[in-house]
Amino acid sequence: MPDALTFCKFLFGYRKEAAMHESIEIGPCRLILGDCLTVMPTLEPVDHVITDPPYEDSMHVAKKGSRWIRTDGHKEMAALDFSSIADIRVPATREMARLSKGWLLVFCTPEGVAAWRDEIEAAGARYKRAGVWVKPDAAPQFNGQGPAMGVEMIVAAWCGPGHSRWNGGGKRGVWTCCTRLRSREGTHPTEKPAPLMAELVGDFTQEGEIILDPFMGSGTTGVAAVKNGRRFIGIERDPRYFEVARRRIEKALSEDMLVTWKQDSMLVSPAVAGRAAR
Repeated sequence: MPDALTFCKFLFGYRKEAAMHESIEIGPCRLILGDCLTVMPTLEPVDHVITDPPYEDSMHVAKKGSRWIRTDGHKEMAALDFSSIADIRVPATREMARLSKGWLLVFCTPEGVAAWRDEIEAAGARYKRAGVWVKPDAAPQFNGQGPAMGVEMIVAAWCGPGHSRWNGGGKRGVWTCCTRLRSREGTHPTEKPAPLMAELVGDFTQEGEIILDPFMGSGTTGVAAVKNGRRFIGIERDPRYFEVARRRIEKALSEDMLVTWKQDSMLVSPAVAGRAAR
């Protein structure tokens, strides 16, 4: 049991951290600059949580000092500049399971599936399965001492009441998408492909629902959400990535509004449009 002084220091620190949060509204999105461990306790439940948290310790060690070289003129993948998930997995999982009324999807390495499953079940959610993201263009094992890593896992858990529901029917939990797409923004070292995130949003969520990403990074989940008619809450602690996410989501919304305007305009006959103009 902490003494009164320790508790007061914790409470002051928590309030100071909370006061530093910056929150902005962009259309159907709310973006929060801050630490997800202090932000999530202040949020109300959402429909689903879809997130790509930091990797496990083993992957951080393996990627330390590594570098990918691109030959297509686009941005190279940067080195990891954040800590592993190990120290925050327990509190983060508890909050994500509390907040989600439906699905919780978490990207991780194959080595991390068991740890995520255990914490998800300890938090009261139901672990369903680990899906697979296959990367056809994954980097080879350059030292030739064994097979290269060609996949990431997507841990799927149901946090809501009753039976789990999704849009995939009998579809297998395998998603195939290249990593080095021309559409890649490139600032964040573990940015997920936009087509992959759009497919996951379509498979697991419904139009109009709220998706939370507590490890927002450069905002690909948010882009997929707004382009598919979902609402979005994103949390990111790094101001650099927060700004990239803001720009990308604003751009996605503006493009979507332009497409909608063009579609609506095509539904109005020239005669009606001429009368409206007069």
